[in-house]
Amino acid sequence: MIRLTWVQPEDLVGHELRQAAEDGRDGRDVRDIAARWHAAGGHDAPPRAGASEPGAARLRGLAEELLDELAAIPSPLAEPPDLAGIIAACPDWPAAGPGGGGPAGGPGREPRDRPEVEPARVLGAWLGRAAGCVLGKPVEKLPREGIRQIAEATGNWPISGWFTARGLPDDVARRWPWNRRSAVNSLAENIDGVPEDDDLNYPLLALALLERHGRGFTTDDVAKLWLDELPAGRTFTAERVAYRNLLAGVEPPATATHRNPFREWIGALIRTDVYGWVNPGDPATAAEYAWRDARLTHTANGIYGAMFAAAMCAASLVATSAEEVVRAGLSVVPRESRLHEAVTLAVADARREDDFERVIDRLHERHGGLHWVHTINNAALIAATLVHGKGDFTATIAGAVAGGWDTDSAGATAGSIAGALNGGVPERWRMRDSLASSLTGFDGVGLAALAGRTQEMMKA
Repeated sequence: MIRLTWVQPEDLVGHELRQAAEDGRDGRDVRDIAARWHAAGGHDAPPRAGASEPGAARLRGLAEELLDELAAIPSPLAEPPDLAGIIAACPDWPAAGPGGGGPAGGPGREPRDRPEVEPARVLGAWLGRAAGCVLGKPVEKLPREGIRQIAEATGNWPISGWFTARGLPDDVARRWPWNRRSAVNSLAENIDGVPEDDDLNYPLLALALLERHGRGFTTDDVAKLWLDELPAGRTFTAERVAYRNLLAGVEPPATATHRNPFREWIGALIRTDVYGWVNPGDPATAAEYAWRDARLTHTANGIYGAMFAAAMCAASLVATSAEEVVRAGLSVVPRESRLHEAVTLAVADARREDDFERVIDRLHERHGGLHWVHTINNAALIAATLVHGKGDFTATIAGAVAGGWDTDSAGATAGSIAGALNGGVPERWRMRDSLASSLTGFDGVGLAALAGRTQEMMKA
């Protein structure tokens, strides 16, 4: 029996039960569903390869039935997925400039009304995203203690450079193996250009989307571009489920909710930097673009995380401080949402504590029960390292990676913002200007060329 990660129904029930506990659907109906699942031999995590395949086939029908029953139970939380509801829930929603802010207020600022942006800041954003991603790539999936032990054993703690296998003791290497074979290309001794990663593929797709469809793109346009250009094997979690749903004939935005327990994970947050970069100083329009993209795969805090990142990236090209950037991001997140609360508390910790390790301790105390690729914990970590780093590029990406959750994703977003604020990155974080990608027309593209194309889209 073929095991395809992230889409087998029998592998999704445990994740959906966990999602139900997180979004307030923890009543008797959900407990009864959980009892039925466990009584039938259902598990809360995917089985080891080959270990339970006959059982998985037997449970598949029940899994599909229970997933649909769980989906019919509404969350009691006031976390709207629609744009009008989101804007209404944001008392500090920013003005979108003379053109308004998308469907709720027009197409956004006209080109003549957008502020002038230094080209170095746009390039810095691309360089920073690449550097933060590559720094976090080899230690993705490792816990905090593993990341620290590797760094300490190679003289790289506090983190100040690329991870390396040089000088790494055998016992540490066995205890904490690198994330996957391809991540070895992200070690200091092997880096030759920027290796492929989904955290870099998605910004490329967003740029291609804007170049093909312009600022009036729709969620359907995003879906069609994925089917045309994004290999299914390069998708994960919510994106893979939505891809499957599209192939099964499910229309957006139902693609985000049909048997998709990963709809509040980090996938949408990593896709939206470009929407901010083409709307400098206009976080409202950037957030609205992010909403159009994110609703293909995500709901609630999954969407808010995408809007949060896009708004911060819009601010990062014109702002003078990380605090200003994070405020812009929070302005497009519903005040009563779990994400707003998590980021607000994280920022307060970052302001109060001199030692960033204590900030991370508090984040793990609050969010340790969330999956390591959930939006809420990672967005809180990104905000905390931006504020604590106070614009220092190395400290900012190091903090995002040392947090030990989605290290390459958090590192990429934090890096893009810090790179934009600084108008570049320190020389130690620059790689050969060639980005590997499986996306048509992008393999080998230079970050400088991408920055130039981004600036052209600012004028559109």
